[in-house]
Amino acid sequence: MADFREQRAAVKFCFLLGKSGTETLEMLKTAYKDDAVGETQVFEWFSRFKNGEMSIDDKPRSGHPSTARTHENVEKIREIIKED
Repeated sequence: MADFREQRAAVKFCFLLGKSGTETLEMLKTAYKDDAVGETQVFEWFSRFKNGEMSIDDKPRSGHPSTARTHENVEKIREIIKED
């Protein structure tokens, strides 16, 4: 599976070169074959870039982090256990 972040960088590069979304999509299909991102994603990223949002990172999402196990949490739990 292709790295989607890499493809986003390629989309941004094409955008900065003045390529159209359609041209960019065709180049991605040529380069990544079946692993290329879809038309919707290409045009979504073009829209973001046109609106001045130049980061290729995903927007932050609400909800809890993927894991709650951090060094700080482990230490807090150890302290709670010791106190009990």
